[in-house]
Amino acid sequence: MKIIPAIDIKDKKCVRLVKGDFNNKTEYEISPVDQAGKYKDHGFKNLHIVDLDGALTGETVNLKVIQEIVSKYEINIEIGGGIRNFESIKKYTDVGVEKVILGSAAIKDKNFLKEACIKFPNKIALGLDAKDGYLSISGWKENSDQLTLDYLKEINDFGVSRLIYTDINRDGMKLSPNFNETSKVADISNCPVIISGGVSSISDIKKAKSLNINIEGIIVGKAIYDGDIKLDELAKEIYA
Repeated sequence: MKIIPAIDIKDKKCVRLVKGDFNNKTEYEISPVDQAGKYKDHGFKNLHIVDLDGALTGETVNLKVIQEIVSKYEINIEIGGGIRNFESIKKYTDVGVEKVILGSAAIKDKNFLKEACIKFPNKIALGLDAKDGYLSISGWKENSDQLTLDYLKEINDFGVSRLIYTDINRDGMKLSPNFNETSKVADISNCPVIISGGVSSISDIKKAKSLNINIEGIIVGKAIYDGDIKLDELAKEIYA
């Protein structure tokens, strides 16, 4: 199972939000590039990066930072945050990211998702952010009337290469992920699923490994920054 540390970038700093709330954020001293290096030094091969500036503006604000991380560390990156057109996808794939995560734009416009999967084969990941079973969009500020599982059934054959499922109620709360709902998503999904939101301890990692065979990995964010999970300890789980 892939263990994927998270880096959220805002104003060129590493930050963490609680439930996606920009007014409830913690800033950390270390730069995104140095934080990526720290993960690389501990043996992690994958990174989950969210450009929060991009999520707010719809532009690839931190493209140069992403490019520096990719070129410096040769690490597999999935990047999300306000990616709403083919031009932005191309900018990221051109600098060498492994996966580009589409969220709100893909939920609002299924044809955009379908075409993106055709134009960029094996590069498109889908971020499904859910609250009480329903998808949320626009940086979690809007709840849609779309049930997560219904939407997934509609787009399941489009060619998405990875699905990242986040329970918003758990994100940044360190309450453990919603394993039950994630398993339901993985049962239906035609592509591998990544667990996101709420990881609080190594026991969450161990539980994730025991779940559905279609679960590819788990994202760990705030628990690392707050020191609840030590990187040395987490790194051991890569090969455990």
